[in-house]
Amino acid sequence: MAAAPAPARKRRRVDDRFVRFVAKPLVFALCLMPLAWIAWQALAVPGGLGANPIDTVNRFLGDWALRFLLISLAVSPVKEIAGLAVVMRFRRMLGLFAFFYVVLHLSSWIGLDQFFAWRHIWADIVKRPYITVGMLAFTLLVPLAVTSTSGMIKRLGARAWKRLHMLVYPAAMLACFHFLMLVKADVREPLVYAALLAVLLGWRAVTRWLPRPARPAEAAKPAPLRTP
Repeated sequence: MAAAPAPARKRRRVDDRFVRFVAKPLVFALCLMPLAWIAWQALAVPGGLGANPIDTVNRFLGDWALRFLLISLAVSPVKEIAGLAVVMRFRRMLGLFAFFYVVLHLSSWIGLDQFFAWRHIWADIVKRPYITVGMLAFTLLVPLAVTSTSGMIKRLGARAWKRLHMLVYPAAMLACFHFLMLVKADVREPLVYAALLAVLLGWRAVTRWLPRPARPAEAAKPAPLRTP
């Protein structure tokens, strides 16, 4: 394969540096904004967390965990539909931030709500279906976070790694179901998240089973001659 022209290589290097030193730090900072906001409400605004601060913190962190999970699942459709290949550079970061907020959500429940009373925690996991579903979603996300590094991709192999990371789909479904079971009155918000997830999963199903157009290099090749 011929080497890329010098201007193209230079432009690629500039783009890589921009993503690495500007875009990624900016996205990282934006992903921390929800945590900064809830910390500000807790520490600097009197009564900023409402009448039940523990419940407010727990639900806020859970909401953002689900949002980041859906955002990370939307990266591939955005890349394909809008032709923005650069967004794939942020998918791992967004997925890890989803797990980060899941861990904070779970930790706030264990530490602030249950005060590390492990016997009561286990009893709630077993007896309360919405907590059981939430823990199942968390359990599915753990191996995805552990194997998110480039080294683990090489160790597992790309095909096995991709199969493992398909666990994100049932995890996202369980997370939406967990939210729906948690809400007792107004279910519009969890239904909106469930609808968004359905659209993302539907897009993946359609693009997976539809035949892909041939690449330009493949289309230029003459069809093989068939012998009678």
